[in-house]
Amino acid sequence: MSSLPSIGVLVSGSGSNLQAIIDAVEAGCIPCKIGVVISNKADAYGLVRARSHGIPTEFVDHRSFDSREAFDAHLVKILRSYDIRLVCLAGFMRLLTPTFLGAFPMRVLNIHPALLPSFPGTHGPRDALNYGVRFSGCTVHFIDEGIDTGPIVAQAVVPVYEDDTEESLAARILKEEHRVYPMAIRLFLEEKLTISEKKVFTGNAGRISGFSCRNPDT
Repeated sequence: MSSLPSIGVLVSGSGSNLQAIIDAVEAGCIPCKIGVVISNKADAYGLVRARSHGIPTEFVDHRSFDSREAFDAHLVKILRSYDIRLVCLAGFMRLLTPTFLGAFPMRVLNIHPALLPSFPGTHGPRDALNYGVRFSGCTVHFIDEGIDTGPIVAQAVVPVYEDDTEESLAARILKEEHRVYPMAIRLFLEEKLTISEKKVFTGNAGRISGFSCRNPDT
């Protein structure tokens, strides 16, 4: 039996971030195995991705439950049956209740397509474009009871260009999501993250020297 810790991944859609995690695990870049992938959508392509790699999957229809809490309690039961140490959200389009978060305190990670705390919610790239910022990016953070308000683990930055569309900016951000999410998972599993007063500390792991950028670059 593998001695590696197990992570669980929750998806609702295509699961491109799930694929990035699978690739990193199979390459030995993350010290874990993916114990289970769960979706609230029967046709989520993320389930197909998982099955093609021999990863157990579960479909749980949230519409079959009387409340969000009952749905979350069922998810907790499944995850505990797989002895999951860390839960990773990869395009899971459901708000988690205290029922879930209390079962995995500061053990639920999410990837968001904006530089939090700016532009929380479901339309990060669109909101960034509408505001006119020169840089956007993605954020890996722990989930708390707010909307994209949990402690920040890692971020990656991309430029925003004047001819960008929501789709082109989102695609540029997504490439960074695929890079930074596995890194954040690795830091957690290697026990390099500590949380104090909603700040995450990594012991200056991977400190960047002399970094700066500007947009426009003239």
